[in-house]
Amino acid sequence: MTHHHTPAGNRRCRTLLARTLLTLLPLSMASAMAQEAPAPGVSPRIDAIRKAGELRVGVLQNAPWLIENTTGQGPAWSGPAWLLANEYARLLKVKLTLVPVSHETKVPVLAANQVDMTISPLGETPERLKVVDFVLYSKTSVCMFGRADNAKFAKAESVDALNSPDVTIAYFTGGAEEGWVKERFPKAKLRAVASSGATAPVEEIMARRADAAPINRVPWVGLQRKVKGLAVLPNANNCQDSTEKASPVGLAVDRNQPAYLEWLRAVEVTQQPKLDADEKRVLSEMQ
Repeated sequence: MTHHHTPAGNRRCRTLLARTLLTLLPLSMASAMAQEAPAPGVSPRIDAIRKAGELRVGVLQNAPWLIENTTGQGPAWSGPAWLLANEYARLLKVKLTLVPVSHETKVPVLAANQVDMTISPLGETPERLKVVDFVLYSKTSVCMFGRADNAKFAKAESVDALNSPDVTIAYFTGGAEEGWVKERFPKAKLRAVASSGATAPVEEIMARRADAAPINRVPWVGLQRKVKGLAVLPNANNCQDSTEKASPVGLAVDRNQPAYLEWLRAVEVTQQPKLDADEKRVLSEMQ
């Protein structure tokens, strides 16, 4: 007995087959499509990068995201920001050109069109958002540290517990954490000290003039290695998962480039697991 396929039946079969294939479409293919750079004419910036044959990136070390290797052996740079920049260059089939920047120039070079992006990691702030757009891939945050043998610090089970009249908290006058400390610990005794050039007021803690002090989660890794007998809050994952004073971190591009920005962000999403793993690697090497 022969089966006659009607045109409508064929159409239904084809539709069913197409739907089945779509549901089976692997995520890798979907991410590959997301990574495809905009076609010529869609993004003036990408057109200019392709024409020049280079992706110009502003570089300035900022651990753990961008590390300069000054030994003369092996790659000159490493870290999550470096991985991401190389992926952009690979997808655009251009070379990566490094443009050294300073803390003063890393944002202005974008408006001046001296670079296509600044990969020296930047914290996203309301002021910076007025002049640049961000591709975010990490965050910075703050921890509180004290002497492990200080009963007041040792009995505190959380950062909240330090907001107490019998706890003295030291901070650097004019430091990044000053405003946050005043808001976060209104009940504690606050001790303002002149900045010593150190990453945190360690002397105040060691001399027992203060029970606790704030430190960014990144320099904490090195401090606890150098100074023995310290404890930290929050202590989960050695303070690396802290959400206190959290600020997103990423690379920056000049504003008003929607197609370019959308593509950069789409690629970053596909690379996020690699970037997270590389940040963990750098932090473990710093310990």
